[in-house]
Amino acid sequence: MEKSFIRRAVWEVVRTALAYTVFCLFALSLAALIVKACAPSEGVIIGMNWGVKCVGSLLAGLLLIGKERALFKGGAAGILGTVLALFVFAAIGGGFRVTAFFLLELLVTALLCGFGALAGGKLRKE
Repeated sequence: MEKSFIRRAVWEVVRTALAYTVFCLFALSLAALIVKACAPSEGVIIGMNWGVKCVGSLLAGLLLIGKERALFKGGAAGILGTVLALFVFAAIGGGFRVTAFFLLELLVTALLCGFGALAGGKLRKE
């Protein structure tokens, strides 16, 4: 592999992870307004959180990852984005809240971002 490919791949992964984190932050901020107004149960809040993260990882991979080795770059971006989102929400909320489902969340977002990247690579002309 050449040095420029690695640099470009790392940039795509970081850019995608940052976009995913910003999307989650924005969408979950809007969701917090709905939660404040409606006061749903904790199960609904967890489901909304998972839904936003799944949609965000799929869209980030679909829109921002190039064709070459898309599945691997998308998976790495999904994992990195989930970890970044954890740190951002920990900084905002005042501490970490890691549950047993965090490993499952890492796996799901990595797969969705990877499959989104594959689909985006098939749809995009480069």
